[in-house]
Amino acid sequence: MRLFDLSLRFKLPLWGGGLILVTALAVSTSFVVQAWDNLNQDLQQNAEDIGRTMAPSLFPELLHDNVWGAFEIVSLPFSTNPETALHESLIVLDNDRKVYVSSRPQQHPVLSELARLGPEYRALNEVLPLAPDARIFTLSVRGAQRIFVAVPIANDGVRLGTLIVSYNKSLLWQRFQIILMRSIWITLLVLAVLLPITAYWGRRMMLPMRLVTARISRIGSGELEALDPTLYPYRDEVGQLFLAYETVRSKLQEKAEFEKQMVKSERMAAVGRLTASIAHEINNPLGGMLNAISTLKRYGSPDPVMQKTVSLLERGLSQIRETVAALLVEAKVKSRPIDAFDLEDIHILVTPAANKQGTHLSWLVALPNPLGLPSTLVRQVLINLLLNAIAAAGRDGLVAVRVLASESRLVMVVENSGQPLLPEQLTRLFEPFTSFSENGNGLGLWICYQIVTQMGGTISAESNTELTRFTILIPLNPQSDANPTQNLPD
Repeated sequence: MRLFDLSLRFKLPLWGGGLILVTALAVSTSFVVQAWDNLNQDLQQNAEDIGRTMAPSLFPELLHDNVWGAFEIVSLPFSTNPETALHESLIVLDNDRKVYVSSRPQQHPVLSELARLGPEYRALNEVLPLAPDARIFTLSVRGAQRIFVAVPIANDGVRLGTLIVSYNKSLLWQRFQIILMRSIWITLLVLAVLLPITAYWGRRMMLPMRLVTARISRIGSGELEALDPTLYPYRDEVGQLFLAYETVRSKLQEKAEFEKQMVKSERMAAVGRLTASIAHEINNPLGGMLNAISTLKRYGSPDPVMQKTVSLLERGLSQIRETVAALLVEAKVKSRPIDAFDLEDIHILVTPAANKQGTHLSWLVALPNPLGLPSTLVRQVLINLLLNAIAAAGRDGLVAVRVLASESRLVMVVENSGQPLLPEQLTRLFEPFTSFSENGNGLGLWICYQIVTQMGGTISAESNTELTRFTILIPLNPQSDANPTQNLPD
């Protein structure tokens, strides 16, 4: 794999660390080179200072040919503390380039010629200026072990000799090594601090980008996961990338929800067309049956049981006719207001089914006055939900019904024990032709949803291991904006 093909979480720390390393090496190298030059200049300046200090003192000694006096002068810097002396030796030459006196007489005997003291001194002998007005002369030959500084011993244009101050380069290298080691340790310390910081920030910056990249790569599969904004709370380019991803995700979710609603609308439209095609065929015989029941009620036997039975049949057949109308999404069903007798009818109708199933039915209804809601539609919703709940509760199960009314709305709650609904079932619960039982056709809950929606209400479902609950909230005033969760019965 090529370096440029690596992930940014590796490439950024590598490039950043490399840049820091190159910068540290460049700065350290510049510092070391400058330190070397400074040491050279310091040594030369020290030699010139010694020469300028001793040359005036040596002039009278050479003038009076006082060898011992000159020896004491050149030996003085080594007598106090020879360990701290920077220079290696001091040599006084006469005008014939012979040793007049030396701080090291064993290595530089008196009257020895300068050229005979060694190769380095021979090189110095060849270039040493002897003019009376000559300036201080410095000789440093590459590869040589010593540095020479020649200071004329002269006064009033008269030159009596030359003071040679010699330094061993090993002393220079020793001092340079100390500076070099300090520079290396400082560089390593800086790298030890900066490289982990670079690696951390590289990873810290690339982690959000990796998450965004992973999320974007899965958009095509429909996985639209949200990003935690606390992962990168800043507003730089990476933060803007976070915001852009969230914007795209929200737009895609809206698009997916819109497409889902479109599919749902198309399915509902298909059901509407189907019901419209059969509504006429159903309503004609229903009308005849209702006319016959009306005639029976008017001219039949006045027996109370028969009259009650005929009334139940009439309401049932009317509900069938109006239920067909409810299948049409835009149908406007008109019916008398619902009252407590309608709810009692429902209780009577579903009790045999509960007894046959062995289900315990809990009935709590508080409806003292008629409400401004069509009785047929409310009865249809409640009957459908109760029959479903009884079937789901099973033998020895429990079904609880609560119907309460406030000034603004009607609240109906149907609960049942038994097998809970799965999350994927809850998401498709009110879709047409979606059946979760062997005997169902998938239209009952959808019809309930259509009826409640036509009346401006809401129907919701929740399920857990203990019970399944359906909650219907229907406003008594269609324009009511009451909070759906307010005054919800326990």
